[in-house]
Amino acid sequence: MHRDMLLFISSIAMVGFAESIVNSVFNNFLSDTFRLTSFQRTFMEFPRELPGVLVIFVSAALYFVRGRRLAVFAMFCGALGLVLMAFLSVSFHWMFAWLFILSLGQHLFMPLNTSITMELARSGQTGKRLGQLNAVRNFAVVLGSFSIVIGFKYFHCNFEVAFLIAAGFYLSAAIFIMTMHPGKAHPPAMHLRFHKSYGLYYWLSVLYGTRKQIFLTFAPWVLVTVFHQPTAILATLLTIAGIAGIAFQPLLGKSIDVFGERAVLIAEALLLVVVCSGYGFGRTLFSENTALLIACCCFVADQLLMSVNMARSTYLKKIAGHPDHITPTLTMSVSIDHVFSISVALLGGLVWSAWGYQAVFLCGGGIAVVNLVSALFVKTPGPAKQAVSYGK
Repeated sequence: MHRDMLLFISSIAMVGFAESIVNSVFNNFLSDTFRLTSFQRTFMEFPRELPGVLVIFVSAALYFVRGRRLAVFAMFCGALGLVLMAFLSVSFHWMFAWLFILSLGQHLFMPLNTSITMELARSGQTGKRLGQLNAVRNFAVVLGSFSIVIGFKYFHCNFEVAFLIAAGFYLSAAIFIMTMHPGKAHPPAMHLRFHKSYGLYYWLSVLYGTRKQIFLTFAPWVLVTVFHQPTAILATLLTIAGIAGIAFQPLLGKSIDVFGERAVLIAEALLLVVVCSGYGFGRTLFSENTALLIACCCFVADQLLMSVNMARSTYLKKIAGHPDHITPTLTMSVSIDHVFSISVALLGGLVWSAWGYQAVFLCGGGIAVVNLVSALFVKTPGPAKQAVSYGK
């Protein structure tokens, strides 16, 4: 493992620790601080997800900044947003602004995280390397979630302290990435472009965005408001998912390399149907305690299945006409999936208000079925054809 890979692994660990802290406390922070209704909680996804829509334009405007330096900027945005949220969330509206800054940093880093990993991976081992780095991130998630459990249960930690600790880890990640080789810049012509040949990849990004938002927004909100679970329970579930992910992520990455993206995406879609059924109808079919256990299991399973997005990334790498297309196309996919994420969050809130949370997960099951059908059309070229397309 060369120096840049070791530095990047360290930065991924820092990011994983920071984000696990934020994810563990954020829903309870909103509920305890602002007493939000279900619809208001849904509306909160607008400032949180809007940077995902704008990330393609921000990346295009900063095309002259090399990818790894842009990652440093993303980490600084994340840290700044958390510091402001800790000290200056004097009202619901001000918290909107700080959340936007935090989210901008997180969304800028999303495509860069994947593209930098694939740049550093050896040929034929892209899935394996993505899985290994995700395993490192999961280990950090375990530590971060466990620290929240201990901090809130035994040391009377509060939300402000949690946000400041997370900000410190974002800054640590920025330092690690800053010491890496800066990488290369992408020509401005590569940005803000749709490639017709990547149409299926874009469609898979749309489906991922809609499926992702249902679980990011409504799954923890079910645990908090329907089953009335405290911060420590959500943190515990993230800890469990992180421990499971340490083994699951490398196995998933290797499975992508061995069985291909198509098989992995089909399996994900089938499992999502089961997860949606458990969330939506567990309380109807079983006792309260059993339904809570099912919801917790579904929460952990979905956290693991989120990692299947790496199969979409390796699929793009295999079908890309030129290596310079990868980072801009990954960034474009983030913007595309977030257009639909915001729409789904707002529509989901209306559906929840009108027909209950069960209807939201029924819709999620429908999206999983569409995802299954779409995965059947995934085809990748063999190594020889990939070499030709890259001009080797």
